[in-house]
Amino acid sequence: MAFASLVPEPPGRAVDLGSGGGIPGLVLAVHWPTAHWVLLDANERRIAFLRQAVAALGVGDRVDVVAGRAEVVARSPSYRATADLVVARSFAPPAVTAECAAPLLHVGGALVVAEPPGGAPDRWPAAGLALVGLMADGHVVDPSLQRLRQSSPCPDRYPRRPGIPAKRPLF
Repeated sequence: MAFASLVPEPPGRAVDLGSGGGIPGLVLAVHWPTAHWVLLDANERRIAFLRQAVAALGVGDRVDVVAGRAEVVARSPSYRATADLVVARSFAPPAVTAECAAPLLHVGGALVVAEPPGGAPDRWPAAGLALVGLMADGHVVDPSLQRLRQSSPCPDRYPRRPGIPAKRPLF
């Protein structure tokens, strides 16, 4: 499992950003039976599916399905700076993903993002990542994945209001 190969130990608390059909969040929840997961998505139809899948897999005691936009959920004290790991697959362009994920991570936490085939390294510029406290850690096991570390707390001004990260990307 490629995502798991970039995380040396199972996380205590993890978030699947834009969970959709539950890939990779549900798969990783089964792979790491001690981890607590938040599957986050704004689409009600996908949320309904995720709730059914969590019940069918019997992981409801440690997997929460949260309906909402990442920009809103990341401002909640229940989720802000609480995650050891955030995973994202087909969530948004790098600037949007970084801005929405960084507030969820505590310092030292990791963001693992699925990249398109042949993804260019300049998709994740150091100066842009630093705005939200992230940095590339240079560890690549699979060229289709990017791992970033939360090196400092994400400033309180991020994420910006819903829709703004996509309309006016940080980088």
